[in-house]
Amino acid sequence: MKNISFIYASFLALLIAGCGNQKSTETSNEESTETSTVIVTQEQFNSSGFALGNMQKQTFPNMVETSGMIDVPPKNKAIITAFIGGFVKRTPLLVGDRVKKGQPLITLESQEFVKMQQEYLEVFNQLDFLKAEYDRNKTLFEEKIASQKNYLEAKSNYETFLAKYEGLKKQLQMLNISPKNVEQRIITPEAVIYSPIDGSITKMHVSTGSYVSPSMEILEIVDNEHVHLELTVFEKDILKIKKGQEIQFKIPEASEETFGAEVYLVGTSIEDAQRTIKVHGHLEKEDGGFLPGMFVDAKIMTDTTKAWGLPEEAIFNVEGSSYLLKLISKEGGDLQFERVGVTLGDSYAGHVEITSQEKLNDNDQFLVKGVYDLFGN
Repeated sequence: MKNISFIYASFLALLIAGCGNQKSTETSNEESTETSTVIVTQEQFNSSGFALGNMQKQTFPNMVETSGMIDVPPKNKAIITAFIGGFVKRTPLLVGDRVKKGQPLITLESQEFVKMQQEYLEVFNQLDFLKAEYDRNKTLFEEKIASQKNYLEAKSNYETFLAKYEGLKKQLQMLNISPKNVEQRIITPEAVIYSPIDGSITKMHVSTGSYVSPSMEILEIVDNEHVHLELTVFEKDILKIKKGQEIQFKIPEASEETFGAEVYLVGTSIEDAQRTIKVHGHLEKEDGGFLPGMFVDAKIMTDTTKAWGLPEEAIFNVEGSSYLLKLISKEGGDLQFERVGVTLGDSYAGHVEITSQEKLNDNDQFLVKGVYDLFGN
């Protein structure tokens, strides 16, 4: 009975082992099928526009990745405020309107404007009398007829009013009120603010009847004729950035297109909080419809290296891994390719760096055009 149990147990063990070997053989065959070569007929190769190519030494840049925004120089942006508070009487402009330098933007009205003109007119009218008194006392003092005290008093009164006159005149000119009109007793309660630059209205904070204080921002004008990049580079990359380096950037929210620029200025101090520095870039083309405030993703080319590369369209991906189709034979007019796994480096100008080359050499040929038609990725 004991021998029968031993034989039965041995039989079960052999049966299980046999099933295991069969399963292992089936798995091996499946793996072999998955890694099988790809065959393309000559007719398919010619009709589909497929192409072969070799790895070539390519120039790949080392890039510093950064971000920033489209901006304009300070001279191309104007924040409009009032020198003296007043109520908005007229404001015909809307956000988006184009304005020219010297164009009226807004008309303010205030009693303060009237009081200032009255004060100016009073000083102006007294100035001739005080000048005459000063000249008379000066002459009498020089002839030793009048005392020095009278002469100095007349001089002080005249010079005080002269300074007041000049100060009020400047204030009126700042309000764009003509002092000559005031001298002719033409007094107005209105002051007009004119545009200091050409540009477009980007912000409008008032409407008719609003009160404007001297510290209040009334509107903003931006001239988009010259825009630039304002990038933020982290401290670890600062020493790599130099004037004249190439910049490639995208506006991810608006377009997939890549644009070009060049490093023009590199900041000279680090912002303590974020440990970053500002980099100013000039665009190759400024007519791309760029608007100040647009967010950009950018790469700055710091230097270049030579490496083996292939066109990006020669690469296909399977479950997160990258592969090439390497030509291994041409038999009977058919082309036989082997799937080869590769590790990729940087990409630039439509080419990608091949960093793993143990199974590859510069004599190997690869399918560099038509891979998408075979694998769809």
